[in-house]
Amino acid sequence: MFADMVTWLTDPSHWTGPGGVPARVAEHLLYCVLAVLAAGLVGVPLGMFVGHTGRGSVLLVGASNVLRALPTLGLVSILYLIAGGGTVPVLLGLVVLAIPPILAGTYAGLQDVDRSVVDAAKGMGMTGRQLLWRVELPNSMPLLMGGVRSSMLQVVATAGVAAFVGLGGLGRPLLDGLRVLDYGQVVSGAVLIALLAVLLDLVLAGAQKLVVPRGLRLIAGTAGRRRTQRRVEEPVQELVTTGGQQETGGTRA
Repeated sequence: MFADMVTWLTDPSHWTGPGGVPARVAEHLLYCVLAVLAAGLVGVPLGMFVGHTGRGSVLLVGASNVLRALPTLGLVSILYLIAGGGTVPVLLGLVVLAIPPILAGTYAGLQDVDRSVVDAAKGMGMTGRQLLWRVELPNSMPLLMGGVRSSMLQVVATAGVAAFVGLGGLGRPLLDGLRVLDYGQVVSGAVLIALLAVLLDLVLAGAQKLVVPRGLRLIAGTAGRRRTQRRVEEPVQELVTTGGQQETGGTRA
């Protein structure tokens, strides 16, 4: 099967034309970017509102769990039948899949902000809007971007459902290969999806470093070094304590 995959990927005819690998990657990438952007327009403001005000948190968690439980392929198929075709049903299904991680990341990020920092900002006379945009949102960026990365990975892995309703993307090699029992083509499609997911995650990881304030990165790095130091020191301290107790016991004996 590995040899079949290599043969399929190295065939020049699979890299040209509207059905070639570059065109399929571009289609897949377009679906993913549009879905995550649309999900961000919904999930980030809603998560900011709930995280800042504390209102509707129970409803938020419940709705997020419901959206996570929806089968994407079934949802896309129903929307496709209702709309009568087109790209919109696929994008709506992917948006529904992409909203929960972004929503949860934004909400958790705002809730995770140090309360002493929030109290200090209030003591300085900041209004609610100033507190949100100048304190809470910048400090929530690590978790918010983590939600975006998780959302993108899920969408990349699922956007292949577009092929099942007659559209393009990297789901085409999977579907076309299964139709003719060409497992080299099927494995090639799966590998291309995995590679695209890894590449996009690396890009978003770089973007996360750019948007997260430098002070937070320094704090995170310091905290990480302290945790590592504690992991090293605790066993050594335990060994020293145990050795001392054994030596004392031996002397008494």
